[in-house]
Amino acid sequence: MTKKAVVVGAGINGLIAAYYLRRAGFVVTLIERADRVGGACIAEVATVNGRSQRYALGASVLGLMQDFIFQETGLVRRIQTFVPDHPKRVHFPDPDASAWIYRDADELQRELAAKWGERGGVADFRADEARVVAYLQEGYRAAVPPTLASAEDRLGKTLTQLWISGSATDLLNHYFTAERTKVYMAMTVTESGPVSLHEPYSAFTLPLMDSGSIFDGYYGFVKEGLWRITEELGEINRESGVDIQLSSSVESVDVESGHVHYEQAGQTKTAAFDHLLLATDPLTAARVVGDAPMIREIESKRFLGTSGKLSLFFREPVRWRENSTAPDGDTAFRFIFAVESLHAFEQATHRVVSGEVDYQPGYIQIYCEGAAMRQLGLVEPFDRLTLFFKNMALNKRGEALLDVEAAVKAQVLAHVANPEACAWSRLLAPKDLQQLFLFPGGNLDHTMLVGGQTFFERQFAADPEKHFYAFGRWPNVAYCGAGAYPCGSIAGTPGYMCAQQLIRETAVVVTSRLDKT
Repeated sequence: MTKKAVVVGAGINGLIAAYYLRRAGFVVTLIERADRVGGACIAEVATVNGRSQRYALGASVLGLMQDFIFQETGLVRRIQTFVPDHPKRVHFPDPDASAWIYRDADELQRELAAKWGERGGVADFRADEARVVAYLQEGYRAAVPPTLASAEDRLGKTLTQLWISGSATDLLNHYFTAERTKVYMAMTVTESGPVSLHEPYSAFTLPLMDSGSIFDGYYGFVKEGLWRITEELGEINRESGVDIQLSSSVESVDVESGHVHYEQAGQTKTAAFDHLLLATDPLTAARVVGDAPMIREIESKRFLGTSGKLSLFFREPVRWRENSTAPDGDTAFRFIFAVESLHAFEQATHRVVSGEVDYQPGYIQIYCEGAAMRQLGLVEPFDRLTLFFKNMALNKRGEALLDVEAAVKAQVLAHVANPEACAWSRLLAPKDLQQLFLFPGGNLDHTMLVGGQTFFERQFAADPEKHFYAFGRWPNVAYCGAGAYPCGSIAGTPGYMCAQQLIRETAVVVTSRLDKT
């Protein structure tokens, strides 16, 4: 008998889950509240002096996606990508401390020794991280949830403690001696929120954020913009027979009878399901199924996000004051740090938690999207930079933080040789991300990547050992949003793993029934 699945949420995870379920023979209905698919991976249009250009409203770069997802969905035949292989550039307050981050471990060791006085084991760090990443990627492909026991079997107790269950402070001190090296590496830990470097499991964010296989752990660009990923996945799903219902708000769910009631254009409609997959933020998921105890439990989790996003348009290509002579030098990722020690990094990370300040300078990640588009043969009206930066409080929207916008722009434009070419900017604060995309606490990954909310505990199941992606106590409801393992970041991995778990469980039930007959 053909199984029916309803997926709520047409972001990257809902689209990936719907694709794999449909491919396995399910009848799939995909319900989305917005008037387009994409979730937080969508475009906006800015018009400056009569010229219009699209830019990424939410996510901007691709890196955590698995290559097999890119291949199997058919995205590989529809999407053009570019991955900068030019070394990254890192800036500290001391101008003499700027350094190139080379891919080659020996070359990087020499650079960090010369610029930061690093005497630790850069090559050892990269080799050990590669082992942990390989373990994670094997789990993704097999759609097998992680456990500490499996990690210890694969990696041994020492690496498991260092890279998974341990603190980032212990991990960084184990491999490195220079404060600037540690600060640069610590940046990853706080991407999802104000996580202390001393917390258990804070070390795990480092290999997690490097575990995408599409570009061998690196991050790259999509021609036009990252939103093309979800736009194409929407078309792929439609072509495969997925029924996509846009501009549709879920009104209620009857889990027992297997029905979703939703409102569309003023009318109430109903979709029947054998399995319901919630590809939303976890709070919305709990409210959709109407479970009061679960709502209270999820509300007690740590959600706070402290990332701001600033989009910049330039009338001409950005020229960097510190650049190489390589033709792709302007595509290199760049990072600007306002602190030079782990202690100062930790203080800056947590100062905005209470809301006593709107912004505390920490670090800025710079993605040179316009330069990448030129490498892809796309000439746009404006050159563009996308900045993600720390640390912002959750108390105000970006439009009310003109002083913060000016401060961040000033930090970046100080490294640009033609700052007068900057023609337009838009700041999104965590509060904007909360309101635009329903990110709880403004958190990009829906929940903070801390102990109790990461690795084997990044799920919402009553019995995770049996049904890891189940949502609460219901056997026919699953959760696969960015709050599920491994995390979000426009990868689709939770959607894939959740769908595979459901496909396997359905096959087991069918086989069992056949055996009995």
